[in-house]
Amino acid sequence: MLYHLLYPFHTRISVLNVTGYITFRTAAASLTALVVSLMLGPWMIRKLREFQIGQVIRHEGPATHRPKAGTPTMGGLLILTAAIVPTLSWADLTNAYVWIAVVSTLAFGAIGFADDYLKIVRYSHHGLWPRYKLMAQVGVALAVGVVLMVLAGQNEYNTRLVFPFFKRLIPDLGWGYVPFAVVVLVASSNTVNLTDGLDGLAISTFAIAAAAYTALTYVVGHRLLASYLLLVHFPQAGELTIFCGSLVGASLGFLWYNSYPAEIFMGDVGSLALGAALGTAAILIKQELLLIIVGGVFVLEGLSVILQVASFKLTGRRVFKMAPLHHHFELAGWSEPKIITRFVIAAIVFALFSLTTLKLR
Repeated sequence: MLYHLLYPFHTRISVLNVTGYITFRTAAASLTALVVSLMLGPWMIRKLREFQIGQVIRHEGPATHRPKAGTPTMGGLLILTAAIVPTLSWADLTNAYVWIAVVSTLAFGAIGFADDYLKIVRYSHHGLWPRYKLMAQVGVALAVGVVLMVLAGQNEYNTRLVFPFFKRLIPDLGWGYVPFAVVVLVASSNTVNLTDGLDGLAISTFAIAAAAYTALTYVVGHRLLASYLLLVHFPQAGELTIFCGSLVGASLGFLWYNSYPAEIFMGDVGSLALGAALGTAAILIKQELLLIIVGGVFVLEGLSVILQVASFKLTGRRVFKMAPLHHHFELAGWSEPKIITRFVIAAIVFALFSLTTLKLR
């Protein structure tokens, strides 16, 4: 909204020319998100305590987590507020890509909210039945896929698949892109959700991945840079840089209160929404497969659960002491801060490597 209010006056007030630049608006959105998150954080924590909205700890989880019971949860509401408000303030609201990203994120956030709410009222770590949660996620993802096909029919999107390292391998999936988009969104959302198990782990690794996609969205939206790196150029995708920048700012602000020892947890309303935001951004800028590298930590967490379940059902044995992966290291004797720090280092390495693939094509 601020963009639409300020930019029309750039011909009269020359300083307002900067509002036309995506780089300026991305920086402004990031800082706005950070400030909103930092300012609303104490109020949100206080209100959640007043309403007794506290975390329920699994009995089968690590014993070190028991003292965390009752810590305010559903902090994802803070993240979503701090990310969406700056996006709507600084982005071009006539851009369809922005609205797809915002609505997809909020829809997955709503699923997470329902899950968190049921956990709280039942005083249990069981929320929505897994099948219903998955059905809701697939439904939202299908809607996103159909909207993308409509845009493809208007030549505002394409259904080609870009492979990292292979510049000439770009198959067109056609309507097959819809189920592919569903897999990307559901997988991204749930792997971030699985990573949310230690203080500050999910939000710090997510901030790194979101920062990488902030750079990627800018490159894809920039004609010269996209051409130089042989990427699919989408002028409309440039506005998503502001969305991704807002996610980074909101994440850093939330991390201020979620860092060890956490004063607030994001809950499923945060983790499901953030995973969907990352997946949606990856889909819209045609860097879906690169998400496997950018979100390498999330992929490892998800794979650890798949391997653990498959091994136990097939052989009766466990591959890890406990899944997801971060719990395995907890039971192996690593302290929580050490696990978080090392996972963050891994996330940085994955993000940097993903950016190098742009030139290695």
